[in-house]
Parts: sequence; structure tokens; C-alpha cells
Amino acid sequence: MRAIWFAAALAIQPWLTQSCLAAAPPTASPGLTVSPDETLEMQGLSVIVDQMHFHPVFRDEKNAGIQIILHGERIATDGAVRLNPTPEQWDPVPAFVKRERGPGPDQLTVYSSFPEQGFSYRLAITPEGTGFRVAVNLDQPLPAAYVGKAAFSLDFLPTSYFGKTYALGSGNGGDATGLFPRNPSGPMAKDGSGDPLPLAAGGSTIVLSPEDPVTRVAITSDTAPLSLYDARNRAQNGWFVVRALIPAGKTTDAIVWHVHPNVIKNWVRDPVVAFNQAGYTPDRAKVATVELDPHMKAPKDIQLVRLGADGSRTVALKGTLKPWGRWLRYDYATFDFSSVRTPGIYAISYAGHLFNPFRIAPDAYDRIWQPSLDTYLAEQMDHMAVKEQYRTWQGLSHMDDARQAAPNITHFDGYKMGPHLDSPFKPGEHIPGLNVGGWQDAGDYDIQTSDNAWVVRDLVWGRELFGLEWDEDTIDEAAHQVEIRKPDGVPDVLQQIRHGTLQLLAQYKVFGHAIVGIIDPTLKQYTHLGDAGSQTDRLIYDPKLGPNESNGVYSGVPDDRWAFTSDVPADDYHLAGALAGASRVLGGIDPDLAAQALAAAKVLWANQQDPGDRMDRPERGDWNTADILDMAAFSATVDLVITTKGADPLYTTKLKSLLPAIKRHFAWLGGPPRWPCPTWTPTIAPN
Repeated sequence: MRAIWFAAALAIQPWLTQSCLAAAPPTASPGLTVSPDETLEMQGLSVIVDQMHFHPVFRDEKNAGIQIILHGERIATDGAVRLNPTPEQWDPVPAFVKRERGPGPDQLTVYSSFPEQGFSYRLAITPEGTGFRVAVNLDQPLPAAYVGKAAFSLDFLPTSYFGKTYALGSGNGGDATGLFPRNPSGPMAKDGSGDPLPLAAGGSTIVLSPEDPVTRVAITSDTAPLSLYDARNRAQNGWFVVRALIPAGKTTDAIVWHVHPNVIKNWVRDPVVAFNQAGYTPDRAKVATVELDPHMKAPKDIQLVRLGADGSRTVALKGTLKPWGRWLRYDYATFDFSSVRTPGIYAISYAGHLFNPFRIAPDAYDRIWQPSLDTYLAEQMDHMAVKEQYRTWQGLSHMDDARQAAPNITHFDGYKMGPHLDSPFKPGEHIPGLNVGGWQDAGDYDIQTSDNAWVVRDLVWGRELFGLEWDEDTIDEAAHQVEIRKPDGVPDVLQQIRHGTLQLLAQYKVFGHAIVGIIDPTLKQYTHLGDAGSQTDRLIYDPKLGPNESNGVYSGVPDDRWAFTSDVPADDYHLAGALAGASRVLGGIDPDLAAQALAAAKVLWANQQDPGDRMDRPERGDWNTADILDMAAFSATVDLVITTKGADPLYTTKLKSLLPAIKRHFAWLGGPPRWPCPTWTPTIAPN
């Protein structure tokens, strides 16, 4: 993500300062001060105060609330009031209201609320030398239902503390000490809840890694005892959590912490040199970007060295950094070594650091894209058993797809159903024909229809633009089997396009339109992180059977995924474009499927020319806007124009009518046709 934003910043270079190497470094302050960006800053320490917020859907991303960057590493995050000792992704999160300066000098106040739980609070954050004071102030005393549950918490990054010690106690050396465990190992509550017990509890002061000056942090609580938890005991992505329960009846200063990270005097971050780690072809431009701590007295000299087979280092080019400017936290400069064209293995040497090696070679890019096709995409194939030599990626998955989701429900992961099922099936009824093809989302095993459509179209364009004759896998759709690293004589890209097309076409055959997707029925099942083949029993649910009964085809286990079947015009356009593109390339391996795909694409496209009341459906929220529909229409129409070779005026006329929309949204539509993000529009403005 940093690379994407940095590329955007390069585009607005004239608006940025160009003198990062010539300018004097910022004056080191004796302690934290509030910056113009409303963060707390000093050399070696930054405290981010609710600049990032909890997402209303995905919630616990470890990137919200109060965060601490100590000696260049983000060691703590999610400083906020939480309702669980070790919050998981789907647990309640506070809604950010606003952040403002004051009321005290050099103070920040953050307003947050729990609307569903019926209370709100303010965090007052005040610098204290090289640390800060944080106070939790409630507008009203805590509701009785949340006494003993609501607490102020701060999460610490496990990898920064593995093998280091903690001391929790009265502040006189610690009454409870221990090592931060590398692996979660309890203790756990014995009430069947699955909740962890604290590693240590009851003290007013905790020191994390007292022996390590780089990661040492001391916290003192004035109002409530501290507890330390290992949240990995509850969820694999958990961090170490320090928390203090909010006392009943308290409002002002309900919780007061003094957080004091150890800050090494005059600490300076090592430079970071970014370059194409895949290497370079001899004739292409070669420019490295150097990221510099503003406090660093940055040398201007930089070298490219050639690494010999005998371990020798030969200077291939001596250069001088070219200042670029400041962006966010750091200063930047560039090093152009385009003149070096001799094939070999090279590394950049700067400020006493030799960075990792790369190649300059005519074939530098010949073997870097293939794993995306023959491994990573292959192991996400749904309704298949996937093996790779001795490894089983997954057993045969989700052959019990799918059951009709009910109307008027809000599910998780953004799925919801309004009053319109747009389906011939009753709620809970098994829908035959959907247990074929498609790719499941990495890690959470749902089939998102639009995502699947975009993958098909990307693969089609890759095939047409670049050939992609690569063949490493055996893909047997009839047997529902994949063997990675076993070529079968058919280009993998064509087999992957066919696999995606099978799912998309199945949706059209069953419903006559695209559906939103297919997802697990329960949150517990959704958070499954094991083999996709074991997520369900692969037997169709029959409510007439007992929970432990099965007859080899049906079972009484309601683990079948749900199909969210809303008919959304933009999704139909995505489906039409993908099927139109697939029809162009599948003729050589499956002419019947290619013909079916094109016929379906034309019907789907035609149906969107008068979407009617489907544009008023709430099921896809901000996907149902005129702009989103225009962009989706453009993408689908382009593929139909290409497929029909421009001979059908129906599509060429539509494309011409979309020219104003294309102009408005060219930032999204200028590349290979792809989806827009409905909730974010890129804006670039000079400072």
C-alpha cells in the first residue's frame, strides 16, 4: 500500500518540498508535543490519536484508536474503550465522533460512542514529558450491563515482545513477572466461554520489556488495576492486551493512565532503500527511492555494487542522491542507476548498509508472475480438492452449496438481504446447481460474485495481451480435482477462466441474474481457518434428519453456505462482461461453454438497459448509484464490443453514450476494465 500511495505522491511532486537533504533536521524536542496533524511527536516516538478508526463492518483491524510508534516500529494500537478482554474481529467497537484540540494546552480530546450499548465517552490525551496521560471521561455513568465488561485497552504487537519480560505490580519492582510467550498457551476460563484469563492482574503499574530499551513501555493506572492478556488465546490475530475496567458510577477521570515509552535520546531510524526486488531488464529505467529519517544527517553518496560469485563486491556506479521531498513522516531522495546495463547480480550500498541483492538480466521477469496463476489462484479454487505433491491444500470443498438466505437480514462481512429474494427458492431451501467452479475468498471461504467476475476478466485480458501459455497444473473439472505442479497439456489460464465461468454461468442458469455471493451461515463457521474441505460436511442439509444423522447424500447438519440472491444491476454488468470475455478465449478448449457464456452475457446486458426498481434495492448499499452503474456498464460494454468485433451497433452506440461517464471516471476506467470502490474517490490537492 505504501508503494501505491508513494506513486501517487510522485505525481504531485511539484507541490512538495524539494530540499529534504539540504534542509536542517527538525529540532529535537525534550518531550512529546502536539503536531499540526494532531499527533504527539518527538524524536523516536509518535503517538497517533484516532487518525484511523474502527471499520463499521470489519472492526478489529489493529489499526485504530491510540497507536504508538516507538523507534520506528508500531508497537501498540487500538487504544480505546472495549467491551471484551480480548476483542475479536466481530466484537463491538466504538464509533468515532470527532477529535479536537484542548481543552487544556497541548491536549487532544477524542469523542466516541457505543450507540447500540447506550453510552459515550471522551479520551483526553495530554503529553507528559516523553510520555502521555490518557483519561477516559464518560458522559454518564457506565450502564449496569457493562460494568465489569467495559475497559480501556491498549494492544501490543506480539512480535515486538516475544521472549521479553513483563513486570506487573505496585510500581516497586513488580509483584508478578513473566515472559511474553511465543505461542499462546492459556490460561483459559473454565466456564466453557473460550475466554482467556489474564497472564497477570491486579497491579497499578506494568512495565513491558524492562530489559530492552528499544521496546520498553511503562504504564501506571491511577484509578483501576491493570490486567495483561494474551489475545492469541482467543483469536490467532490477537495481540498482547493491557486493560483496566471502568469503575461503576464514575464519569470524570474514570480511567487515568500514564503511558511512558522509553525513548532513546537522539535515536535515528536507519535509511530504507526501495527498488524493484524482482530486478531489471538491461534497457529499462532503474531508479531507487531512499526513505530517510528527517533527523538523519543523510550522506549524499550512494553506490551500486556488483556481487561476484566469489563473494567480491565491485563498485559498478558511484552516484549522488537527488532530493525529492517530504511525504508524511519521512524525507525522500532518488538514485538513478539506469546507465548500468551489464547483466549480473547487484546491490545498493548506502550509509553503511548493503541492501538485499537483485538481478539485471534480459530474463529478469520471466519467472515472477507464474505462482499467482499456478499456485495461489489454484489453491483458492472452490468445489475442488487441491493437492501439490506431498501437500494437500484442501479436500473437496462445499459440495453442499447452497441454501437460500432469508429476506430482511443483515449478515456479516457486508452481506445483507432486503425484502426481495429475486429467487424461485424459499428461505432455507437447497439451491441445486451452484456447487461448481469459482474461487473462494482467501481466509474466509465465501464466493463474492463480483470478485469472481473481475478475476475472470483479468485472466481473459492477460491471455489476450500476453499469451500466458504457462502449464504447470492438472485441473479436472469432472473429477473436481486439482494437482499443482503436474502439467496436463492445457494452459492453466484457460482452465482457470473455465473454472470461474462455470460458477458465473451457474448463477445465470439458476436465477437469470448475478447474485451477491455465497457465504457461511454462522460467524463461528466463517472464522474457520483450516482446510476448506472440512468447513462443511459436503452433504445437503435436510431438516428432517437429526443433527448426527446422514444417509450419504443428506445430513442434519445445517452447515451449508447461504446464497444471497439479490439482483443488483451493477453485479449483472460485471457478470455480463466476464462471460463475454470468457467466450472469446474458451472456444479452443470448451466451445459449448464459450457459446453459452456469450449468449448469457447478451441477455444479462440487455436486461440492464431498463433496471427498473432494482436500482432502489438496499441490498448492495452504495453499489446502487448512477455512477457505479455507468462504470459497470462501460466495463461490460467494452468486452461485448471486443467480442462482437464492433459489428453490433447495439454495443457501440451504448459505448458512445457512456463517453461523459468515461471522462468523469477515467482514473478508474483508463486501465483494464475493473471495479470502482464505491466508498472512496481519489482526490489530490496541493498543500
